[in-house]
Amino acid sequence: MIRCHLSTLMGRDKLRIADVARQTGLNRSTVTALYRETATRVDLPAVEALCRLFRCSVGELFEVVADDAQVAR
Repeated sequence: MIRCHLSTLMGRDKLRIADVARQTGLNRSTVTALYRETATRVDLPAVEALCRLFRCSVGELFEVVADDAQVAR
């Protein structure tokens, strides 16, 4: 499972979804899906825009974590 740390980064910088959408030029629904971790795909330009805004690497924005089903195997 891929975990998105957008909400943590936004909290750190005290930004709202509307602020991130405005500053990156991303659609608000894209930012909301990443914030709520309901996104099923993300375009590379969106990842780049978010990394530039938060001055972070892709690894700081996204993290691979084991699913509970995978751990039980």
